[in-house]
This record gives sequence, C-alpha cells and structure tokens, in this order.
Amino acid sequence: MLSDNININEKGHLTFAGVDTVDLAKKYGTPLYLIDEDKIVGRVREYKSAMKSAFTPDSEPCFAGKALCYTDLYRTLEKENMWIDVVSPGEFYTAKNAGFDLSRAMFHGNNKTDDDLRMALQMGVGRIVVDSLDEAIALEGIAGEMGMKASVLLRLTPGIDPHTLKAINTGTVDSKFGVAIETGDAEKLVEKVLGFKNITLYGYHCHIGSQVFDCAPFIEASDRMLGFSADIKEKYGFEAPEINLGGGMAVKYVESDPEISYSKNIAEIGEYIDTLLEKLSLKKPRIFMEPGRSTVADSGMTLYTVGSVKCIKDYKNYVSVDGGMADNPRYALYESPYTLINASYADKAPDFKATVGGRCCESGDLIQERVGLFRPERGDILAVCTTGAYNFSMSSNYNRLLRPALVTLSAGKDRISVKRQTFEDLVRNDL
Repeated sequence: MLSDNININEKGHLTFAGVDTVDLAKKYGTPLYLIDEDKIVGRVREYKSAMKSAFTPDSEPCFAGKALCYTDLYRTLEKENMWIDVVSPGEFYTAKNAGFDLSRAMFHGNNKTDDDLRMALQMGVGRIVVDSLDEAIALEGIAGEMGMKASVLLRLTPGIDPHTLKAINTGTVDSKFGVAIETGDAEKLVEKVLGFKNITLYGYHCHIGSQVFDCAPFIEASDRMLGFSADIKEKYGFEAPEINLGGGMAVKYVESDPEISYSKNIAEIGEYIDTLLEKLSLKKPRIFMEPGRSTVADSGMTLYTVGSVKCIKDYKNYVSVDGGMADNPRYALYESPYTLINASYADKAPDFKATVGGRCCESGDLIQERVGLFRPERGDILAVCTTGAYNFSMSSNYNRLLRPALVTLSAGKDRISVKRQTFEDLVRNDL
C-alpha cells in the first residue's frame, strides 16, 4: 500500500488508520474527509527530533496551516508544543480558538493589511514575517501607535529554482513573495529596518517552493541565506540569530513517486550548514522550517460514493462520484496525481481504467484521469489517498455544494472534528 496507515481487512474493505472506510462512509456519509491524528503526531515528532539533532536544540518546525486548518488540529499541535506558520488572521484566529499559544506563531503573507498587523500584535503572534518595505514601514508606525515592539523576520527571495510546478515555485527572483537578495533590495530593507525603533529584527526567512524531493535546493537556499547574513554582519554589524528555511519537502502521492526521508534530508542540510558557518565565521543560528504538506498529506483520505459508470465505446470510461473540485480542486488546478482505490473491493485487483469525475457543472471537474480501479458500481465507496493537505483547506461551495465533514481517527476510534455543512449554514449570511 501507498502508506503504512492504509490496509485491507477480512471483508475486503479498505482500512485507514485501522478503521473500515466503508463503515465510516455509512456512519458519516460522503464526501468525507478522514484525518489520521496519530500519523500527524508521529511526523511532528520526527521533524522536531531531526531538527534539534541537526541544528540547535531550540530549532523548531512550524506547521504550515495553509495545508490544513481547523480548530481540533491546533489542539493536537498545542499538545505537541509545536510552532505554526499562519498566513491570515483567520488562520491564527482558528489557532487561538483552540487555545494555541500564538507566541509560537509565524505570520506570513505578501499583503498584510493594517488591521491584520494590529490584530497580530494584539493577539501576541510571536514573529511577523515582513514581506516588503511598505509593510515594514506600516508595521513600524502601527507598533509605535500601540506602544509595542514587533518581533520580525524579513522574507527574502534567494533566487533559487527548485524545479517544481511553476504555480508552487516561490523562491525565484521574480516571485511575488519577499524581497530579492540578487537585486540589492534585501540589503536596503535590512538597513531600513535596523534603524526602526518599534521593530526588533530576529533574522531572515525564505521559501523556495513545494513538493521538493531532493534536499539540494534547501542546501542551496541555506548557502544564499547564510551568505547574505554574513554580508550584512560585515556591513552593518548585525548577525541574524534566526534563519527560517521555509517548507516544501515532498510527499508520495503515487507509487512512481520516490521515497523520501525527512530525517535524512534534515541531517544533510545540518551537516552542510555546520561547514558553511565555520567558513563564514558565523555563530549557529536557530533554524526554523515550515513543513505543511509533509506533515499532514499522508494522514488524510477522502471518501466518495460512486453515482454512475459510463463507458463511451472506443473513447473512454467515466466514473462519477458525489464530490469533486469543490472539495478537491487540485487536479483542476495543477493536474495533481492521486492514488484511487475502490474501497468496497480493496482486495480485488484493478480491472478497469477510467477517468474519475466530480458532480460539478464543469468539464474540468476531474479527480484523476486514466486511473486503474476494480470496476465500481453505483453505491461503491471510492477512496482518494494522501488528501490531508490542500483539500479541506481549499474546499469551496462552488455550485452551492456543501462542504464535507471531517473525521479524526486515533487509536482505532473515530470522532467528528468538523461537522458537515448544512443548507442552513450555506445561506446563513445571505440577506
């Protein structure tokens, strides 16, 4: 199986985190998001252990909430004393709602409004990652008005192409995010911020992109970021005590994807950084990383009910399900690969090739094309694996479809974490 939390039971049904998926579909209805809490906790602890070993003891992973964000998840992360990466007031409000200590939060975004910045300061967000000179000037004024000091990192673009999809590549010079090192604008920003009275500069942040299997791009990013830090130290006397290398490590969506060891990658990055620090005569900084997808993707699965099977002779076959781009827009956006299984007959070998389409009124509403399945029938449960990242968080009410429920699995038990949206919920704010 694709992941060690996926199996088949004596009924021939697919199991996830030790629980029968067909039974879960019957109990909660479909579409249905499933989240394996124990898998998330294990991955969090893997990142924490690897980073404290490879870097300094106070180095930390920050979970990127844009991948998956709901109240119950932040309760779990708070228990693990995790740092988090948030990109909107809605995300850090959700964390706060769970009782999360926002002093362990990094607030990102390329267009934070004045209200966003005020709210972040009021709620005690630990680090504001400043994305531009305009934002830095605004934050200096707002913090001064509030009689507060803002703790910041500066987001820099190191000019690295990690060779991933263009839509999820964020480290090149012409990115909409951050300030470029190559153009000299990053140095000008540092010089300006060091002169501010209401901002305390802790260091630098970068993010090169997502779904990166190789650790080489992270090593290159470390080289650019620490080289920049050494240059600023020489020119302005400021040595950054913190460096945030962002997120982006990949996950295995289909069997053809390579295996990845997060611990091994982090160890290799750490070895390179140690050598580089000695060469640059820099002290060991506190290192942050921001895993999102790699923390939660393989902890997720989505269940659908098959509605119809259409065979267009000499052309193609279609399997239609009761969800689609409203609950998983990633194939429509990126043609993202997924592994699909007929959960009702998981013990049967695939004997049918089809395109799996959703119920939205769009020809592009597809979940996967040319996928092998044991031939499904109306009423069968179809499972899409590795959907913990960017499925629930990107869901919408397109076609006025209701957002699915989310069920958390732990120690063989299931609990509802997000209720299925109702029609009353759908029109609640309509006037």
